[in-house]
Amino acid sequence: MFHRLASAVLTIGLFAAPSLAVAAESTVTLAVHHAGCVLCGPIVKSTLEHVTGVKSVQVSQADGMDDVTATVLFDNALTSPNAMIKATTDHGYPADLKS
Repeated sequence: MFHRLASAVLTIGLFAAPSLAVAAESTVTLAVHHAGCVLCGPIVKSTLEHVTGVKSVQVSQADGMDDVTATVLFDNALTSPNAMIKATTDHGYPADLKS
């Protein structure tokens, strides 16, 4: 009896887990400063992609002389905007939430 109950609970958990993971997805837009060259955008993107929990990153830069805007899709159970800001700042690109 115990094994059947445990098996049933495990089975339900396996089916529920993917839906819970989807519910934890969030998007944030960061304004990343001191990114005034054409190579800075790809560096910022790579830096953010290496943050655990980040699923995708899109960066835009109006021209090679502007700061970078990064739109990040992430699992908020694994990371936070503060962790992303710390990552870019640690690589020389201070960031803040874009309003």
